[in-house]
Amino acid sequence: MFYRDERLALFIDGSNLYAAAKALGFDIDYKLLRTEFMRRGKLLRAFYYTALLESEEYSPIRPLVDWLNYNGFTMVTKPAKEYTDSMGRRKVKGNMDIELCVDAMELAPHVDHIVLFSGDGDFRPLIESLQRQGVRVSVVSTIRSNPPMISDDLRRQADNFIELYELKDVVGRPPRPEDEEASNMVPEMAETE
Repeated sequence: MFYRDERLALFIDGSNLYAAAKALGFDIDYKLLRTEFMRRGKLLRAFYYTALLESEEYSPIRPLVDWLNYNGFTMVTKPAKEYTDSMGRRKVKGNMDIELCVDAMELAPHVDHIVLFSGDGDFRPLIESLQRQGVRVSVVSTIRSNPPMISDDLRRQADNFIELYELKDVVGRPPRPEDEEASNMVPEMAETE
């Protein structure tokens, strides 16, 4: 539940939200997402967290990062780490959990409601702390994918769970073919539990 006069902040775990939307068969239209939450309350900030591959001249996620940066989102990025797993596959890892937690704790005294776009169970203690400070927390993820993209502990801790699939008609768009190649370059998301 949202109240029109409450101060809102969005915290988007980029790789986690991307994976959840992809599992549901759509892409996020970030302009529509921002507009939807501006409609729900007084949106103070919309943070987007992602790791970037800096070793390549062109990163498929770079156009999205640039667009978000110019369209009202506060971008928080860091270099992703590349490695080869035991099967010889190239992997990319870029965990932004600590950055997201620090920013949420710093902003907590200035907001009434935080919307976290992630299903990562590592965020449960963050939600608990924000609630102790009087901040309501909604979590956006999905239980409709197989397996579900949200940790049960996270869902139980949140004041409100918003099923991403139910936002599809409001903030979704069909996936674009070029997004398929980008999906191979999105930093690996953390486990949900």
